[in-house]
Amino acid sequence: MARTNFDQLLEAGCHFGHLKRKWNPAMAPYIFMERNGIHIIDLNKTVVMIDEAADALKQIAKSGKKILFVATKKQAKDIVAEKAASIGMPYVIERWPGGMLTNFPTIRKAVKKMATIDKMIGDGTFSNLSKREMLQITRQRAKLEKNLGSIADLTRLPSALFVIDVMKEHIAVSEAVRLGIPVFAIVDTNSDPKNIDFMIPANDDAKDSIEVILNACCEAINEGLAERKAERADEKAAKEQSEEAEDAKPRRQRRQRKDEQAEAPAEEAEAPVAEEAPAAEEAEAPAEEAKSEE
Repeated sequence: MARTNFDQLLEAGCHFGHLKRKWNPAMAPYIFMERNGIHIIDLNKTVVMIDEAADALKQIAKSGKKILFVATKKQAKDIVAEKAASIGMPYVIERWPGGMLTNFPTIRKAVKKMATIDKMIGDGTFSNLSKREMLQITRQRAKLEKNLGSIADLTRLPSALFVIDVMKEHIAVSEAVRLGIPVFAIVDTNSDPKNIDFMIPANDDAKDSIEVILNACCEAINEGLAERKAERADEKAAKEQSEEAEDAKPRRQRRQRKDEQAEAPAEEAEAPVAEEAPAAEEAEAPAEEAKSEE
C-alpha cells in the first residue's frame, strides 16, 4: 500500500520545481515538463521514491538506530522540529555546526558542558557565583540549548540523515558522505542528487510539500519503532517463560526422586514373598519321595 498518492502530492504543490534557467541537468529524469519557464516534477516517480525511502527509514528505526533531521531554512524549521520531536528523533534547525559528524566527540563535549551547567543549577553551586559569572553562564547555556539542545540525546553518530534542501545543507551532506552515513533528502530541480542515497524529487520550498512528505516518512518510522517495541516485549515474555521452565525443572526432578524413593521400600517388601515359594516347593519334595518309597 502506497504511503502517499498522486493527488495528495499535487494538492500540496510538490510538483513545482525551480525556474528553467536554474535547473540542474542531473534532475532531468525526474522532470515531467516545463510550463511558463518553470519545471514540473513527475509526481508518479515521487510517489515511488517516497515509498522506497519510507521503507528504508522504517528498517533503520526498527533496528533501534537514530535518524538525524536537518533543515535550517525558514520554511522547514518548525515543521521538522515538530515531526522529529513527535517520533523522538534528533534534529538540527539552527545553523549546522561544522564538523558535527566528522568531529562528533567535540560536539559531545559541548553537550556535556550544558549538562554540567544544569547540574550546577540543581545542586546550588550556581547561586554561589557572582552576578557577572551567573550572567555569562546563563548566556552560554542559552546558546548551547539553541544550537545543540535538540541533539542532547544523540550519544553516537546517527545511522541516517534526512535533509531538506541539499544545496543549503551541502556541508551536512558532505560530512555524511565522508563517513558513509546514508542520506535521505527532498531534492528540487536546482539540486544535484549525486550523493543522495534515497532522494525524493519534490518542491523543497513550500511548507505543504515538506509536510506531506515528512508525514509519510515519520509514519513509517513510527511503525518501525512500534514493531521494535512489540518484538522486545515478545522476547521478554519468551525469556520469562524459559526461566520459569528452568525453575520448574528442579522441582520435577525432586518430585521424581521422592516417587522413586517411595517405590523402593514397596518393592523390597514384596521381595520375601517371592522367595518363600521355592522353600514351600522344597518341603513338598521330600513328602512326595516318601510316598514313592512306600
